Amino acid sequence: MCEALKVDVITLFPGMLKGFLEESMMKRAAKAGLVEFNIINPRDFTTDKHNTTDDRPFGGGPGMVMKCEPLFAAIESVKTPESRVILMTPSGAQFKQADAERFSNDWNHLIFVCGHYEGVDQRVIDALVDEEISIGDYVLTNGALSAVVVIDAVVRLLPGALGAGAIATEEESFSSGILEYPQYTRPPEFRGLEVPEILFSGDHGKIEKWRHEQALKRTEERRPDLLKKPENSDAE
Repeated sequence: MCEALKVDVITLFPGMLKGFLEESMMKRAAKAGLVEFNIINPRDFTTDKHNTTDDRPFGGGPGMVMKCEPLFAAIESVKTPESRVILMTPSGAQFKQADAERFSNDWNHLIFVCGHYEGVDQRVIDALVDEEISIGDYVLTNGALSAVVVIDAVVRLLPGALGAGAIATEEESFSSGILEYPQYTRPPEFRGLEVPEILFSGDHGKIEKWRHEQALKRTEERRPDLLKKPENSDAE
């Protein structure tokens, strides 16, 4: 059996993650020994009586900034040379399916640092963070919600995490570079809405061709950017 993926999440709000990590696929993956979750609260590493984790920014400005001391201590309590430290922040690189695959395949220990307030002291990033990730062009109250999005995308790719195995993930949206085709199940007709006849044909070649055409159509309508060739592509 392969070594379990270790996932540490450093957050001021452990309760936001516990319910998510103890349900559905996450619970099954942990029970099967595929992943180990650990939640760390930076407040446990403070040294003052008020358990202070934030302070006003140097240079002025609104809001508060997460302090160096508790974050350094929290990260260093679990960090090893084999760890990958990921800061969840709106200013990070946009998270993509390729990143989920990379995290799932290339690392055995992921440490997610969840920002809050106006962010974290830059010295934490400079000294300890390997990469900064954003799940979209919007701002959330804190990084815990964005961390669970990334964790879900990564854990579901672990071998054995999904009942259908690799097939279920290979045919999903983004896995082939385009969005997934429409899916149908029983009943064949519901309130006048019918399943396309070709799906009953039994001709797998025609079904595959139809699905590919539908996937391209959906991608062109919703995410035309995915169909553009990379600027540096050598493709003709």
